[in-house]
Amino acid sequence: MIEFKNVTKKIESNIILDGVDLSIPNGAVFGLLGSNGAGKSTILRLLSGIYSNDSGEILIDGSKVFDCPETKQKVFFVNDETMQFSRFTLEELKTYYKNYYKNFSEEIFDKLRNKVKLPGGKKLSTFSKGMKRQAIVITGLACQTDFLLLDEAFDGLDPTMRIIVKNMIFDAVMDRKLTVVISSHNLKEINEICDTAGLLHNGRIIFCRDIDSVKGSIHKIQAVFRSPVSEEDFTGLDIMHFERTQSVYRIIIRGDADETEKKLNSMEPVVLDMLPLSLEEIFIYEMEVLGYNAEDIDNK
Repeated sequence: MIEFKNVTKKIESNIILDGVDLSIPNGAVFGLLGSNGAGKSTILRLLSGIYSNDSGEILIDGSKVFDCPETKQKVFFVNDETMQFSRFTLEELKTYYKNYYKNFSEEIFDKLRNKVKLPGGKKLSTFSKGMKRQAIVITGLACQTDFLLLDEAFDGLDPTMRIIVKNMIFDAVMDRKLTVVISSHNLKEINEICDTAGLLHNGRIIFCRDIDSVKGSIHKIQAVFRSPVSEEDFTGLDIMHFERTQSVYRIIIRGDADETEKKLNSMEPVVLDMLPLSLEEIFIYEMEVLGYNAEDIDNK
């Protein structure tokens, strides 16, 4: 598994990570959310051994990463920037990484290349941004590492290619329990592919949640009551957000769905609707409860 224990990192005089604690189990598809500059890319560079941490501890399967070639063999990092590969053809890129990763599979590489129909003899400098991203992702999957780190992985891909690349990642997760960490500020994207997500803000992990359990435990209530009620009337319920517009109440409640509905029905509402929340809405209300300004998070 991946473990961050009270990790701090400065770049020049700027504190990028400030006491980060994070655990990601093997076989998970983990989404690392946060605005630009929150520290997402720094976490991935620390995990891949590009950066060293200033304090704290970073472990992959119990071993340190920085200056540890054996651990680095387990990790492939798809950087947000692909300019460094421009001089390679796809075949040359394959040869380059084959020399570094002992488990590299030409069979997997050729299979995935045929799936996305990338030319093998043209330099990556002639590729579009999306094609470059496809090239690096299929190379990373062919390296057959235990951990795949993706920085804004689907940026530049058209909708069809997004589906193809996501399916390739899913197949690897299912076939060999690949652990995937994806950084993004796109909540919809994280919602589609990840089973767990953490929110990074100002260099700190604000919260880390299993996405399905979050969706099942936070409810949007729209109700009308015979007489006015206040937040204090909802004793025994965990109210995250409470507002009233004329006779209509909009309430966000955290807790068991059946118990929440039972309690609300005991108040004899005229109208009671329990509506689903998007992942974006959930994170915004979680931020409010923790005292953060949700507008600081650049969700798309």
